[in-house]
Amino acid sequence: MRKSSPFTQSFEQLPKTLPIFPLSGAVVLPGGTLALNIFEPRYLNMLQDTMRGDRLIGMIQPKNELTPTVLHTIGCAARVVSYSETKDGRLEILLEGICRFTIIEEFSTMRGYRLVKPSWRDYEDDFKSPVAADAQNSLIFMNALRSYFNQHNIDVDWSNINELPQETLVNNLVGQLALSNDNKQLLVEAKSLNDRIKVFAAILAEIENDHETRH
Repeated sequence: MRKSSPFTQSFEQLPKTLPIFPLSGAVVLPGGTLALNIFEPRYLNMLQDTMRGDRLIGMIQPKNELTPTVLHTIGCAARVVSYSETKDGRLEILLEGICRFTIIEEFSTMRGYRLVKPSWRDYEDDFKSPVAADAQNSLIFMNALRSYFNQHNIDVDWSNINELPQETLVNNLVGQLALSNDNKQLLVEAKSLNDRIKVFAAILAEIENDHETRH
């Protein structure tokens, strides 16, 4: 099993309803983290409610900007692991990804935020230690990542990067790099770590090709 906080739910304890936070470009994956600054009244309500319960929020991307927003069907539930109130009425939180989900039903709005019935069935492996990625895929990904950092003049400590578990590196980079919303969604939906690494390497290669074409 993946090592997790003693406060984190087990797969069997995942809830039957989940408040969701639709936010373009803001994705999190199991084991990854995401910092958010909450100020809209409906999401302040959501945070206050979830802090009285299981501390879980479903992060999911909108497909468009319609009202109400049409959502992608797959997101990731994240646990609030840090919560700070500000004097100007905001909440600063840190989320840790726990398990992905598929929306199977949406309920009537509660206190302004959206609430869904999630299916966890396809994502029990999110609680397990991942099978090591194929060595060739890993090499291709790391070379693509190095090229990306060089292109964007990003200085990194490669000794630290090389010491990180591959899942930790990949799942955190999904939320931190300047990728398109569509590409982030592809990475959220990738079934396994090996699949995610293959998709990620292809995305980074496409970015590199676009950069070379423009220059």
